[in-house]
Amino acid sequence: MDLVSLLRMKKVKVREIPKWGVYLRKQWEDSFVNHLNDKEKKSIFLHDYGYLWHVFSYERRKYLKEQEADTAFNKEQKQFCYVFYQHLDDAYILENASYLTAEDFVNEEDVYVVDKEFNWTYVRTHETGWCGPYFSRKDKTN
Repeated sequence: MDLVSLLRMKKVKVREIPKWGVYLRKQWEDSFVNHLNDKEKKSIFLHDYGYLWHVFSYERRKYLKEQEADTAFNKEQKQFCYVFYQHLDDAYILENASYLTAEDFVNEEDVYVVDKEFNWTYVRTHETGWCGPYFSRKDKTN
């Protein structure tokens, strides 16, 4: 079952927002990677290989990973979220998302989930099990 169908079964209101991926990735970078300068971003291949989550795998921001990340995400208040992908420009707005869990994203790769204000993020990578999943808060020290 695809993600949208799964979420709608859970009574999550899913609104597709075509072409918002570029904007949301930039907003995510501004929120979770803003402590690094351009040279530091280049040193962790933030853009060269196209993975924003390198900020975690290169240990440049505090995070929880694996089961701890899933647990933190599951406990988080999730009334309104954005979901977007590293390599797709389409994205989603989720409302009434309180029943959203890490398990919902088990078949997704390079997906980012953030709250409306970009205060926290959950990321499931294509290398889950080796890198990720990750959970981080904007207000944590880097």
